Amino acid sequence: MEKVIVDKLEYEKKYLQNGYKYIAGVDEVGRGPLAGPVVCASVIMPLDDLIVGIDDSKKLSKKKREKLYDEIINKAISYKICRVEPSEIDEINILQATKKCMKECIETMSVTPEIVLVDAVKLDTHINCEPIIKGDFKSYSIGAASILAKVYRDKIMEDYAKQFVGYGFERNSGYGTKEHIEKIKEVGPCSIHRKTFIKNFWEVKEN
Repeated sequence: MEKVIVDKLEYEKKYLQNGYKYIAGVDEVGRGPLAGPVVCASVIMPLDDLIVGIDDSKKLSKKKREKLYDEIINKAISYKICRVEPSEIDEINILQATKKCMKECIETMSVTPEIVLVDAVKLDTHINCEPIIKGDFKSYSIGAASILAKVYRDKIMEDYAKQFVGYGFERNSGYGTKEHIEKIKEVGPCSIHRKTFIKNFWEVKEN
């Protein structure tokens, strides 16, 4: 386990050795779902007091993610979680919504990062960024951000499940499972569906 953590600090170490102090990781959750917001998180973690177990959020159990979420929040030097709603995703497309969400996160942190490690996406911002392919697996800081975003978004979708019954949001988090698609075909979309994402399952009628 210790070796895995050390491996995940490769990018952070590079910047620490060049005199950087505030190194942020940023990641998104929710680019693929048919419903709900895209959520982004940015976080600056202390690199001299590591949390064991931080990884790509998709590789962790729900229970483990939630435990790590609390640890990350408690230890973070600074963090921010932002969201972009389905209506705006439909308006500007999911890639632009993701970039907007990430930029808002890093540009409104209580501590301004000197460098931001980003999971794959190239951002146009005044803050220096390095995109890293599979960054949520390779970077400790991005992994921490991915856990914050995932737990936060899952809670949003669990709350929506109580409001929009039958779509299974508490189980599928808005992704296109068979149960979810069948419900859309049966009764149509609800107000948190992304119209541009469900056009193959439901004819979206404009008012």
